[in-house]
Order: sequence, then C-alpha cells, then structure tokens
Amino acid sequence: MATQHSLLLLTFLLQFSSLQFPSLGLYNLQKTYFINCGSDTDVEQNNNNYIGESDPNYPEKLFGISSTMTSQSSVPSTLYQTARIFNSESSYEFTTIPNNTYMVRLHFLSFSSPTNLSSAKFSVSVPGFHLLQNFDAKNTTNSPLIKEYFVKIIRKRFKIIFTPQNSSFAFVNAIELFTLPIHFIPDLVARFSYLSSTGRGLSTYTGDLLSRALETKHRLNVGGETVTRLTDDLSRNWLPDDNYITTPQNAKNISFSGNIKRTANDESDGPNSNQYIAPDTVYQFAKETKNGSNGLSISWSFPVDKNIDHFIRLHFCDFSNLQPGLTTFFLYFYDTYVQNVNDDGTGISLQLNDPYYYDFVVRSDASGIFKVTLTPNVTFSLPSAFLNGLELMKLIEPSGLVPFDDLDSNSKVNLPVVVGSAVGGLVLVFVVVVMLLWIRKIRKQRPVENSSWLPVRAAAGWSNHSRLTDGTTTQGSPLRNINLGLKISLHDLQLATENFKAERIIGKGGFGNVYKGVLENGKSVAVKRSEPGSGQGLPEFQAEIMVLSKIRHRHLVSLIGYCDERFEMILVYEYMEKGTLRDNLYGTNLPSILSWKQRLEICIGAARGLHYLHKGATGGIIHRDVKSTNILLDENLVAKVADFGLSRTGPLDQHSYVSTGVKGTFGYLDPEYFRSQQLTEKSDVYSFGVVLLEVLCARPALDPTLPREQVNLAEWGVFCKDKGILEDIIDPTIKGQIDQNSLRKFSEAFEKCLQDDGSDRPSMGDVLWDLEYALQLQRGTIQREPHEDSSSSASVSIQLPNVRRFPSLSTLSEIDDMSIGRITDESVNAEDSVFSQLNIGDAR
Repeated sequence: MATQHSLLLLTFLLQFSSLQFPSLGLYNLQKTYFINCGSDTDVEQNNNNYIGESDPNYPEKLFGISSTMTSQSSVPSTLYQTARIFNSESSYEFTTIPNNTYMVRLHFLSFSSPTNLSSAKFSVSVPGFHLLQNFDAKNTTNSPLIKEYFVKIIRKRFKIIFTPQNSSFAFVNAIELFTLPIHFIPDLVARFSYLSSTGRGLSTYTGDLLSRALETKHRLNVGGETVTRLTDDLSRNWLPDDNYITTPQNAKNISFSGNIKRTANDESDGPNSNQYIAPDTVYQFAKETKNGSNGLSISWSFPVDKNIDHFIRLHFCDFSNLQPGLTTFFLYFYDTYVQNVNDDGTGISLQLNDPYYYDFVVRSDASGIFKVTLTPNVTFSLPSAFLNGLELMKLIEPSGLVPFDDLDSNSKVNLPVVVGSAVGGLVLVFVVVVMLLWIRKIRKQRPVENSSWLPVRAAAGWSNHSRLTDGTTTQGSPLRNINLGLKISLHDLQLATENFKAERIIGKGGFGNVYKGVLENGKSVAVKRSEPGSGQGLPEFQAEIMVLSKIRHRHLVSLIGYCDERFEMILVYEYMEKGTLRDNLYGTNLPSILSWKQRLEICIGAARGLHYLHKGATGGIIHRDVKSTNILLDENLVAKVADFGLSRTGPLDQHSYVSTGVKGTFGYLDPEYFRSQQLTEKSDVYSFGVVLLEVLCARPALDPTLPREQVNLAEWGVFCKDKGILEDIIDPTIKGQIDQNSLRKFSEAFEKCLQDDGSDRPSMGDVLWDLEYALQLQRGTIQREPHEDSSSSASVSIQLPNVRRFPSLSTLSEIDDMSIGRITDESVNAEDSVFSQLNIGDAR
C-alpha cells in the first residue's frame, strides 16, 4: 500500500512539474496539429498546412492495425483524396499542454474506393468522453462532414481512439487539434431554467463547464452569407441563418462596411468580443426588426438533441444607430423571458461598432427544437432588436467507460516530453526523494487511513472503493488530513432516507437533491446527494469537507459526515428545521412571519458566521456564494451559513486577493470580482449586502418580471435609498414595526456593502457592528432622535473592541463561537460600550 501511494504521489509530482502556462503570453496556436490522414503529402488549405502522417518526420504516434486509402475519382479538395482505415480499435496520440482547452476537428468524406467508406460504422472517443457513438458514414458521400468539439485536456498526452463496430471499420480523412485562447469557454455561465420549481429566469451554472466536452451543432452568421474557414482565425464555418428564422416577415438584413472596434484584447474574458470570439465579418451583418413592426419579434428555431444541456453564445454589434445606448430589447428562450440585452449591468461596452456577446447554458426540452426570440422594447422611442451571430453547442457528459488513461507515464512518449532541463530534472528528483522520505516517516507516526485524499477515478460501477482513497487521475489537488472519522456508510444513509425516497426530498440545488434523514441514533439530518450531470462534483465535495471538518461555529452549519462509497458523493449535515432564509421571506405560498427584530437577529447570526470564516483562520476562508438560500434557520430561528462547495482559502501572501475563475450566483455576484477575477473577503461583503436588502424587501435578488430598472435588487435598493423612497419597497408585513433609527442604520449597512469598489466596502466585522447597533436601536436600549445622523453621535461613544489574533486552521476545530457583541435583552447604558470583547471561551 505504501508503494502504491508513493507511486501515485510521484505521478502527481511529475505532472505538476511539467505544467506549462501558455496563457502568460498572447494567444498563438501552440501544439498545433493539422493532419492529412493516410498520406505522406502535405496539403495547404484554409491557411493551414495539413501534414502527411506517413511522412517519416511526422512527430506523433499512431497505434493499432490500419491501412491507407486513396480516392479513385475527383473530390472537392486534395485534403479528402486520402483516408486512414482502421479495422480494429486504433488511436492517434499527441503531445499536449496540460490543463488547456483544445479544439478537436474530425473530417470525413466517403470518396469512391475499393473499400466502400460509406458503409463504415464506428465510434470515436477521447479520454473521459465519447465524441461519436455508433457513427454511420452513409451521409458523408456528397460533401465533407466536419465534426467539431471543445475538450479540456488535463495531461501531457492525448489520444483520439477509433473503435469499429463488429464486422465494420473506421476511417478519417483529416484531424485538427490545437489550443484555444484562454477564457474562450468561460468558467462562469448563466444557466437559464424555464421549468424551474422556484420560477423562471437565470441562475449560475455552478459547475466547471469544461468538465464536459462541447460539440458544435449550429454556428450562424445572422443576416449575412457564409463565412468560410479561410476567413475565421480559428478556421470555423459560419452559415447563413435563413433556414432557421421562423418570422422572416418581421426582419430585415442589414450590413456595415466600416471597421469593427475591439475594446477587448486577445486574452480578455468578455463580455466584449476579441478577434477570436468571432471574426469581423460576423459583426458586419445582422438581422434587425423592420421599421414600423410595432414591437413584433424575430424568432429562430434549431433542431437539437432532446433533454440535453446546451451552451449558447449570442453575438451583438450595434452599427445601425447614430449614437450608443439607443436600443435595448428582450431575449427569450422557449417563449420565456431571459433578460434585457444592452441593459443588464454586466459591464459591456456599448460603443457603436464594438462587438459583445452573451453566454448561457440551457437544457433543451422534449420537442427537439430550440427556440430563440428577440423582442423590441416598445417603451423606447426607437424600438428595435438585432442579432449578428449565434453558436449552439451540445454538452457531452463524461463517460465512465472511457478512462482517463495515464498517458504521461507511457513508455512511448517522446523524449522531449519527459525530460526538461538538467536543472529542472535534478530539482524534481530532489523533491520526489524528500516527499517519499516524508511519507515513510508519517506512516510510522499515524494510521494508514489518514493518507492524502486522492482524486476520483473516472470509471463508473458498483465498487466499494472510495473516491477519497482510490483513483488514478489528477484533476484536482490532493487534500491532506481529511477527517475519515466522519465517514458514514452508504447502507446507513439508505436506511436513514428510506433508500432516498422521493417523499423525503426537502430541497434541490446545483449539487443534487437534499433528503431529510434520521440516523440510527435518532438524530435528524439533511442528506445532500450528488447527481450525475448535476454540474458539480468532486471539487465541491472536497471543498465542503475540507472546510466543515476543520471548523465549528454556532452560525455555520455543522457537517455530520460524508459518504463516498460506490462512486457516490453524499454530504450529511445537521437538520435545519426552518429551512432557508429565502423560504422564510418569500417564494412560498405562506406569508413571512418573521418580525423585524427576528430578521435583524438572523442577519447578525449570518454575519457572525461569515466574520468567523474571514478572520478565524490564517489566511481566512472566502465563502464565494453568499445568498439567502445558503443561510439556514434552525427550530429557534438561529441563522447558520451553509454550502461551502465554492469556498476558497484567502490569500496567504502580500496580495489581498485570490486570482480565480469567477463563480457565484447572478444577482449576488460582486461586480468588481466579476470584472477582475480577483476574489477578496469584500466579495462576500457585497453578496451579504444583497441578502440584507432581501431581508428588508422580501423579494428576489433578480426579478425579470419587474420593470427593467427594478429587476436588480441591489441597484434598485441603493437607488431608492438615495432618493429617500426606501420605505416604498420595504416588506409591507414589517413596515409598522421598524424604528426609524434602526432602519437608517440598517440601510447604511447595506449601502456600504454594495459599493462598486471593494476597498470602499466595510469588513464583515464592521457590518456586524452596524447590525448589532441597529438591533439595539430597535430594542430602544439606545435612544436617538429620528433626525439624528446615525453615522456619528456626540451623545454615544461606541468603539469596536480590539480583537485578539485568531488561531491557525490547525486548531480551528476547537473553536466554535466568536462573537463581536453578545447582545442581551437587558438595557445597556448609553455611555458604555455596546459590544463585548471577543469571546473564545464559548467555543465548543
């Protein structure tokens, strides 16, 4: 066992040492392969040089039994005059740059030959995914068929595997494989839910989009002609949209002969378009609503696979108006409102001739048709809507039947792939030796079960192997010292939930269903079970256990245990009787029964929990998904922060931020974090400010059914406060309960939280101070005049106490409750400090 773990660690170190970072410079086609299969002749096409694979200088490997075939008649291009034929499972193997997104293109044309290529039936797979299953080549006789995929490659070697069906064969005419620009496929994507149980609209697609492969289904140059592969920097074809528009009577084609501006550079992460997102030609054409159409819509319909997640990218460029910002219009999927275009507050530059785009993940319905509609905003003096381009891609689920082969250790790997510089090799050997000696020492000091958490295998099946202790891939960083004493058997959880009975479901999130369970000892628990294809997986599972197994606090939901048997991922929490804060405010058929005083106490509890996360450990922990559904209430309405799947450890160096891909929930997302991808504690503070407004107004953070200026609660709430009309949007059930001084202090708190610049926002400790002050004002323990400025006072002296340095993460499990300000119902003398000292003694 020790040898096995040592080898796994060695593999991880070898892979880590080989990582290259192409994103540090401007994009170029690194590790590019354009292959003329079955030929020793190079072919120039679309500005790309397709190398003949039979050339002895060809750098990559071909494994398996295969032969070549040459066309016996004319074909549309010399690229399709030859093909590689596979009579058994065979593969191409390439050197790749780890942890990069690649374009994979496969070319097929059944030309005339002694072997009837059109009779081929086969599958094509890559590590982790089936790209083509049971492919029938009969429709590839008249013109080339090009299948295009986006795949994240996590290793230095990559295989494309061709598997013929029984008594058949496989073939391919050409292959393309090259890296894509950084951020080409984003980490953060809006998910549109048209059948959501909580209502329609947008949420955040919380999984890593590229944990799945993408297959291009449609790519359109709307309002224009075909854009050929020769014109596009990534060799893409853009087809006219005329075959897909369903309301041609409402639309007209428009064009622009001037220059397309690009405020985005080559490596930018949207929302404005750089040269690789789409070529200028796409943005120089559009379909626009006809003049005098009186708000009539333009619609397109596309054939798609049924009940499958799809990625859609919509391209816009306003070149027909005389000045920017004159046009805003509404976007619909399946006749359901999605959002306003040109008026969503996402930081899009709306300069004339400056292209931009929107990305969404949408699940198709059972009709097999995907519908997109644009409707002008008739409240504008010039109502109009337009679209320049559209891309639609199918998301391919990972396949446990296609393992992530450990290609990096393959003996056939070319020497330059394995061997770096002499100095790098010596350093690597030294590190490996030290780590192996360290492992040997540790194993003498503690049981084997406390070994590092190794990533999960991609294979499926009914095995008792653990995701935490068995695996061969390196898709995530190993986590050390996971508390295996928290493990709960799958059998026990099946008994606790009556085998995950549907009637026991009490909630559903991005990770999966949540069930109410009762353990053998009679303790009620909430059981969160991951679902295949839920969009979340091992990273969130690991993060949740890593955070909650090491900390305890009265205002953080406690982790009871976890289960990772049979490739399940299950988390078990203390049961929170009253559910989510959101459900206690709105969104159910029952009116809210929370008083203003109770709401303040709930906000204070949640703030204490977040403040503890930020300051209770070296480096701190940033939650990254603070929202009203992640604040739970127990039977006594004590608030507890939950769901740590997206949490990140704070910066440990001189920086005040963590650079990371943007994740979170729209409506709560810190705009500064969204723009800069620099995560700070102040990102949680912004999200908490939105929660404070929810508590005050009892409405969602985003409500697309409202007038456009009211859709975003954060913007609308700050606007109303500035205009002195905040009382107009307060929840009517608590209007008569709120002391005006308490309201003033509370509104100051949320307004400070919602500042655009993170440096202008308070710390969570300062927010907690303001909320406890607001509660004291509500209770009447501090007397103030209604006209008095609550930000300063000559009659009251309140100082935040000095806070001791907090213990390190290693001792954090011993600490439960740190509170700035234990407020009791007893009156507090105005001359005394309102807040108590930091209380470590209450830790459990």
